[in-house]
Amino acid sequence: MTKLKIAVIGCGSIAQNRHLLEYEASDHVEITAVCDIVEERAREIAQKYEAKSYTSYEELLDQETIDAVSVCLPNYLHAPVSIAALNAGCHVLCEKPMATSKEEAEEMIQAAEKNGRKLMIAHNQRFVPSHVKAKELIETGSLGKVYSFRTAFGHGGPEGWSAEGEDSWFFKKDQAFIGAMGDLGVHKADLLRYILGEEFVDVAGFIENNAKDKITVDDNAVCILRSESGVVGTMAASWAYNPQEDNSTVIYGEKGTLRLEDDPVYSLVAQYTNGDTVNYQLGKIQSNEDGGQSDSGVIDHFVDSILNDKEPLITGQEGLKSLEVILGALRSGETRQISSLERVSK
Repeated sequence: MTKLKIAVIGCGSIAQNRHLLEYEASDHVEITAVCDIVEERAREIAQKYEAKSYTSYEELLDQETIDAVSVCLPNYLHAPVSIAALNAGCHVLCEKPMATSKEEAEEMIQAAEKNGRKLMIAHNQRFVPSHVKAKELIETGSLGKVYSFRTAFGHGGPEGWSAEGEDSWFFKKDQAFIGAMGDLGVHKADLLRYILGEEFVDVAGFIENNAKDKITVDDNAVCILRSESGVVGTMAASWAYNPQEDNSTVIYGEKGTLRLEDDPVYSLVAQYTNGDTVNYQLGKIQSNEDGGQSDSGVIDHFVDSILNDKEPLITGQEGLKSLEVILGALRSGETRQISSLERVSK
């Protein structure tokens, strides 16, 4: 069996706790090369996975014959490195947020189309069993008309997770471009678009830095979103939820309420207006608190989309639409006005 040759560019925590572990667990890939600007880190990871070590992604792409690349770098490098890999003939799995601007994201999409390669954005919330089930229940009409939602993604901050701790690039605007909203909020924007099956048209954002000193990005953000059919709700992203992570979503509809990852025992609780309650035990959501994210489903889906020449669930276009929600929230926070979201062509 021919195996896909994979390179992981950026060997920080997300690479070590998800991408590399999940690639290693796959029977269909071979980790061929790794790259990190910290030479010692790159060398240690390469040794662990019996791969070639690089400190320059340009050199890696020039010297290695690679089928696909994971881009696990600071946000400002997502677009240039993804584009370079696509132009080198590689399929690309890029961490979120996919880019720091709409223009960058569009350039990534164009590079994928021009080179006939797949571009997938690593939005893992779509693969969580409770989220998949909730989408199914809404699509089949179990909830009736959806009226509203509230969703949150927050924890104590990336200093407990990032390879650089308190010196992490997550806290530096020139490298991260955006804080908790880009780290966590964009996941929820993507999830809500997926579950509701429609786009958001308006966003009001309150984007703050009120919890952590000496950082130049937001650590607390709350948005109000309105969809094209008039569903309204709130989305919170925070690096100040102590001591426990909150990754919950609640959907309110005509025939009942769905509580996702909101109960300590049941991953999905469906409460219906006729008095029925259905509790689902569908498996635990991935969490930074339980030592990693080694079964997200993202890597398997990416590999499967390449091997079977299928369009991935989260294409570059999908990544751009979710990024647009966050960019709109930023604009709203700066202008103190509601942002109307531009329609992104399908």
